[in-house]
Amino acid sequence: MAEDSGGYETIEVERRDGALEVTLDRPEVMNAINEPMADEIMDAMAAVELDREILVVILQGNERAFCAGADLSGFKDEIHERYDNYRARYNVRRNRVLYKFMQAYTKPVISAVEGYCLGGGFELAMFGDMIVAGEDAQFGLPESRHGLIPGAGGTQNLPRMIGAALAKEMIWTARRIGAEEAKSYRIVNHVTPKGEALAKAREIVAAMQKNGPLAIMMTKQAIDRGMDLPLMHGFMQEADLAYMLAWSEDRAEGLKAFAERRPAKFKGQ
Repeated sequence: MAEDSGGYETIEVERRDGALEVTLDRPEVMNAINEPMADEIMDAMAAVELDREILVVILQGNERAFCAGADLSGFKDEIHERYDNYRARYNVRRNRVLYKFMQAYTKPVISAVEGYCLGGGFELAMFGDMIVAGEDAQFGLPESRHGLIPGAGGTQNLPRMIGAALAKEMIWTARRIGAEEAKSYRIVNHVTPKGEALAKAREIVAAMQKNGPLAIMMTKQAIDRGMDLPLMHGFMQEADLAYMLAWSEDRAEGLKAFAERRPAKFKGQ
């Protein structure tokens, strides 16, 4: 079942079969992210973080573009404002706050990408948990062509995904790569026929719904936090999170359902 939940100006939001589907909706600028869009994405995602009926958030654009980057048309860097802009970077400017918000989000985020996924749009997708791409998708960080560097996580997230050498080549040449090449680099989990990325994302959600939402949440925490920890510290954190789940009703229900050879009825508690 699909359920609309609107009221936004730059995005469209739909609740569907355990997922909140957030569609970036500024087609006139290829869904470039401005301050209002960043605010609305965060508002829509925050509204379901404690909603047990929503397991996953799916981000998508349209057939032409997932997102072509950050919309800087309203940003001014006047000489007398430069130190104010420096202060505003992390806690005031909503574009930047969005990426910090994504890092701490507890539910899985899948980006369903069709068309262009460039600059800040690519960085947004990388802050999610996985990317599903239509066969015509294109990924790139073109900032160096404008004398800039990827400034919203690109120089950090991309090397962690594909290694430093490939990341440097992509950034230094500003080269776009297609969906199949992105999959070969492990940027993309799945490549679908054009127009079917969202359907694949929904298929993944359906498979996830058979499993415990607390287990999914804790696994996300263990993996995301553990990536930059020494291995022994990662093991210790994993053990702590596993121990916390031992107290949950879901764990007891999962074991009981297994013993009774029936699907578990998880409550997220």
